[in-house]
Amino acid sequence: MNSSLRAIPLIALFAALLAVLGLIPKIDLPLGVPITLQTLGVMLAGCMLGAKRGFQALMLFLFAVALGLPLLSGGRGGLGVFFAPSSGYLIGWPLGALATGALMAVLPAQSPRAAATSAFIASALGGLLVVHVCGVVGLVYLAQLSVSQAVMGTLVFVPGDLIKCGLCAVVVHTVARGLPDWRFGGRAV
Repeated sequence: MNSSLRAIPLIALFAALLAVLGLIPKIDLPLGVPITLQTLGVMLAGCMLGAKRGFQALMLFLFAVALGLPLLSGGRGGLGVFFAPSSGYLIGWPLGALATGALMAVLPAQSPRAAATSAFIASALGGLLVVHVCGVVGLVYLAQLSVSQAVMGTLVFVPGDLIKCGLCAVVVHTVARGLPDWRFGGRAV
């Protein structure tokens, strides 16, 4: 079977995983940007599927949200969510998965411990830093915050996102132990 055909179910599975993570109640903050577990899905998609397929999974998910499916935490969906203060983060999700996957593809993964360490680093730089930079841009343009206000506002999310990086590393470690042939970051065999 063609590897592209085998990738379709994985892409759909990770888009569905994001929807499931959206069922976990969000915590609303005054900035208009909620704390959710869905960024963990961004990190996992990049680490597990790689840059290209992780990006595709997130784009599929956001397409379903744009169609109006209530897949975001709190049952949100539709085009309006892309014009809310949190939209910079949403737009950053596919870019975060892309960066996470690209980093995971070049970091060591020859043992479960190395794969977990690489997953933490890739998640912190791609799933956290890239997503937060996009979020800050969204807050500046849509919430009319100054850059310093937006940066200070996004710092509230960093401790929780570091915990998500740790959870991603635990999942990658578990997969590396159970499926030693898994191609983390979409790397070639």
